[in-house]
Amino acid sequence: MPEGPSIVLLKEAVEMFARKKVLHASGNTRQFDPTMLEGKAIRNFKSWGKHFLICFPTFTLRIHFLLFGSYLINERKATPPRLSLQFKNGEINFYACGLRMLEESPDDVYDWSADVMSEQWSSSRALQKLKAIPDTLVCDAILDQTIFSGAGNIIKNEVLFRIHVHPLSTIGKLSPAKRRQLVEEVVRYSYDFLAWKREFTLRKHWLAHTKKTCPRDGAPLQKAYLGKTNRRTFYCEVCQKLYV
Repeated sequence: MPEGPSIVLLKEAVEMFARKKVLHASGNTRQFDPTMLEGKAIRNFKSWGKHFLICFPTFTLRIHFLLFGSYLINERKATPPRLSLQFKNGEINFYACGLRMLEESPDDVYDWSADVMSEQWSSSRALQKLKAIPDTLVCDAILDQTIFSGAGNIIKNEVLFRIHVHPLSTIGKLSPAKRRQLVEEVVRYSYDFLAWKREFTLRKHWLAHTKKTCPRDGAPLQKAYLGKTNRRTFYCEVCQKLYV
């Protein structure tokens, strides 16, 4: 599942199609008739966390890549696309993704202050939301898209490793300073993630995610499916403190 920084890269990659008319639209989506997009100009592209938004004048098309979604620009797979948009200067093809038509303005649907990659991101609001869920495990809190929109499993594992916090710690047991560090590191790592994705070096920078040995103390890294989210988690029981 692409995390927020990857959706930002997609938004940048398709900017050439902003303010262009869709000449032909097709696909196997059952959510709407793709041909309704033909002849309509795209106003702009936006991202909110893991949601990619194609904004038309009177509606917005929301794309979520789920676990196995993908896209190609000016290329096609052998398999039929969920949605294909063709323009005078190229095309975008989306595969295995979730589509939804939004009649409301994105500003009425999305809390931009929760998007860690947004200029409107608010650390203070994130801290308020964390304070309100003291019994929540930190591994679940980071994946809560109402708090950290765009943060995914890689970000979760790497942030907790960076700040030396065990994933089964509860939010309420973290000191205010530690909660601030958590919030700051989610944002910092998200921008590191973006920079490394641009360089095609993301995997080289993983310290905990998918690793077997702790680079700090040499202890075996644990792998488990933790929290209500039951997502794959990598952590060190030696240097990541359990706050309970």
